[in-house]
Amino acid sequence: MKTLYFYIVLVLIFAFELSAQELPLINQFVPEDYKAESQNWSISQAQNGFVYAANNKGLLEFNGATWNLYPTPNETIMRSVKTVDDKIFTGFYMDFGCWKRDEYGVLNYTSIVKENNIRLLSDEQFWNIIELDGWMLFQSLERIYIYNLSSKEVKIINSETSITKMFKVEDTIYFHELDKGISKIEKGTSKLFSNKEYFKDNRVVLAFRKDGKLIFLTQNDGFYDVDGKYTFNDKLSNYLENKTVYSASVLKDNSFIIGTISNGAIYCSADGEIKYKLNQKNGLTNNTVLTTFEDEKGDLWLGLDNGINKIDITSSVRIFNDKDGKFGTVYTSSFHNGYLYLGTNQGLFYKKYPSSNDFTFMPNTQGQVWSLDVIDATLFCGHNKGTFIVRDDKVNLISNIQGTWGVKKIDENRLLQGNYDGLYLLQKKQDQWVLSHKIDGFENSSKFFELYKDNLIFINHEYKGVYKLKIDKDYKKVISSKIDSSLSKGIHSSIIKYQNKIVYAYDDGVYTYVDESDAFVKDSVLNKLIEKDNFLSGKLIYDSGSNTLFSFSRENISYLKPDKFSSTEIVTKKGITSNLRKGTIGYENIQRIAKDEYLLGTLNGYIITDLKTDKQPYNLSINSVKYHAVNGDPQHLKLINEDEVELPSKHNSLEFEYSVPYLSKDAPVKYQFILDGYTKNWSSWSYKNTAMFENLPFGNYEFKVRAKVGEQIIDNIPTYSFMIERAWYISNLAILAYATIVFLFSLFMDRLYRRNYRRQREEMLKKQEREFQLKTLENEKELMEIRNTQLKQDVESKNRELAISTMNMIKKNELLSSLKKEIAKNDSDTKNIKSVIKIIDNNLNNEDDWQMFEEAFNNADKDFINKIKSKHENLTPNDLRLCAYLRLNLTSKEIAPLFNISVRSVEIKRYRLRKKLDLPQKSNLIDYMLDI
Repeated sequence: MKTLYFYIVLVLIFAFELSAQELPLINQFVPEDYKAESQNWSISQAQNGFVYAANNKGLLEFNGATWNLYPTPNETIMRSVKTVDDKIFTGFYMDFGCWKRDEYGVLNYTSIVKENNIRLLSDEQFWNIIELDGWMLFQSLERIYIYNLSSKEVKIINSETSITKMFKVEDTIYFHELDKGISKIEKGTSKLFSNKEYFKDNRVVLAFRKDGKLIFLTQNDGFYDVDGKYTFNDKLSNYLENKTVYSASVLKDNSFIIGTISNGAIYCSADGEIKYKLNQKNGLTNNTVLTTFEDEKGDLWLGLDNGINKIDITSSVRIFNDKDGKFGTVYTSSFHNGYLYLGTNQGLFYKKYPSSNDFTFMPNTQGQVWSLDVIDATLFCGHNKGTFIVRDDKVNLISNIQGTWGVKKIDENRLLQGNYDGLYLLQKKQDQWVLSHKIDGFENSSKFFELYKDNLIFINHEYKGVYKLKIDKDYKKVISSKIDSSLSKGIHSSIIKYQNKIVYAYDDGVYTYVDESDAFVKDSVLNKLIEKDNFLSGKLIYDSGSNTLFSFSRENISYLKPDKFSSTEIVTKKGITSNLRKGTIGYENIQRIAKDEYLLGTLNGYIITDLKTDKQPYNLSINSVKYHAVNGDPQHLKLINEDEVELPSKHNSLEFEYSVPYLSKDAPVKYQFILDGYTKNWSSWSYKNTAMFENLPFGNYEFKVRAKVGEQIIDNIPTYSFMIERAWYISNLAILAYATIVFLFSLFMDRLYRRNYRRQREEMLKKQEREFQLKTLENEKELMEIRNTQLKQDVESKNRELAISTMNMIKKNELLSSLKKEIAKNDSDTKNIKSVIKIIDNNLNNEDDWQMFEEAFNNADKDFINKIKSKHENLTPNDLRLCAYLRLNLTSKEIAPLFNISVRSVEIKRYRLRKKLDLPQKSNLIDYMLDI
């Protein structure tokens, strides 16, 4: 019971008809885009293709790439605008006049009111401007001012009530006055045309001629002619009921656009058939349409209470947007047996085609529809639930294996089915297709698969690579399976069969399978379908009906179609960007629904377009050239010059702005430029319509720019030549001055060098002389050091001799004293002993020893004896002898033998010597001797 209730609810939810209003492209411009206020009261187009709008803030200019705002001179709301040749006429509070572009490319305003001393009424505002035969008509609520462009004559038509609108029908000006009716202008004066009550009571918004009759559209009561109520058809009349019409225009093909307050706009054929209902729900930025306008191309402009919208009526692109989300993302489509089918993430939808019918949900198909394949006049639907056969407005489930990606024909009685979990076989039995079995040996998802000869199946897995499966003849099991090593796996890749070849496409290009090498090789022709720098998806779709192979990139749709008269295959690009397509990447789809019409599925609907790439004449222009000063705002340069523009060196940073007045959004506009004299190659194609060059060196330059709309390169290449002068410090005079300075400086430096050379030479000679003297002194010093060393060695040698002599004397005397003592111990007083003792005494007091010691001492310390003598003249020879021994730092014990006296006697001698020397008690005698 619950299950039944659930399905009843689903049927109720999906049993609706989706309104399938396929609308032209709507290009939205909001206040944030054009940097002004929200309300726009009037729109016109100049002969150069630029569009102008009367905005609350002033005059808006759109050159196809950027908006510029020229504020109203008296800072009031601008109500009307009309272009005539190269002039832009505007009307606003208490003034009207014209704008004209100066030589710098900037619009300047001239007040006709002030120039002609026209006296206006209090609080007049000018709501409408019309041109007729060299006269400009400016309409306020109280008057119409007629101004002659040549003679500047001004005529004024006054109204007794209030003028609501002024119209131009063929060559006649009509205007509506409240409570009076319709009047027309003849020979500069007003003449009543009709004072019917319905004209008095209703505000008239539009006047036009149809079938010889003058038709008037009122604000609240539909259409009238001079005889009364006029009806196009019931649908249009019913639509206009209870709606307030504020603006309307008759177009060049006699169709018309009607703008309302709070209900958007409708576009009608010449017979009043409503083609499009445009409102905020399906694309407008606001439902109150303040003005309508048809541009030179035939597209519509709507000035809204909030923004400006452009309706691309002439574009081949039509869009269906499912604003409510009931339709969902379109994954696939098919045109079969007079029905157009759409497979979405919500289910399968259908309608008769061509017709104005709405799409209807196909019962029992809720869920994702992955594919719609026509095989032998039978439409198969690959669905998340399984596989359906579609017959007109009914479906039949033939396989309940979940997740059918698609089916391919094996032969007349067998189909291969790819599913989430591998491959299955469908078989025809008794003229009915049924599920036969699963092919064993492969369990991976088979989203992209293709049959090849000899039971070979290729399956592309985006995350693993391309599988090559060898299947047995009964298609029951996989004999062999391997991943192709000649390819790399790729996200958003795909594999298809094209002209009996297996074709694999991913971001590295397009490859075809070659039997002989059992590998994939890059195909030079098909590879043109994939642009690496513009890559979006490797999805390829082959339409057998038109024999066309499609690919999808970020900026266009590319398609390859064999030439009818040759064997060559040509790749053509249609400039429909991914931003316009808004499809799910990897699920791109395109279906031919008529001879020249194709349907592309999007995230919330679909697009219908053709593949025509007719070349249209467009004009590229340089709109402004500015130089950027270091301190200060950018300044405009002249655009029109007979001679080359000459710029001072400080103005060497230039900015160029350029545009193509291509006002539609069905194809991107891109630019590239080159600056001859500075760059050698053209820049890369870019959407940016400005080029900036900073700190250019002096020289001659020529700036060139070119553009392309979609893939159509525009013929004209505008140029701008200029020269940047040398800076004053590198001018010819400056260079001459520099040369003179360099010459004088060189002359000065030459003399300075010569003088410096002489001085250096003299200094060098002096230096060499000093060095020679120093060398001589060094040599003498070295010689002196050698001599000193030699003397030192001699002194040391003499000191050694003195020390040896002294020690010999001491030892000798000690020996003799010892012998004397030993002999003296003998009590014998013989004569011989006495003679021996006498000999010993003589040797102990040998004067020769002293003379030898004195000679050695004087050699070692020759000045000591003289110095001590000169200081102490009272010293005896023995005192001097004692001084010499003390100078040698001998102890009393060592001195005693030398005097042949006792140590005590030596101490007495030392004491007496101190007295003679008059030494203080604390002074050391030896130190005193050593210090002399």
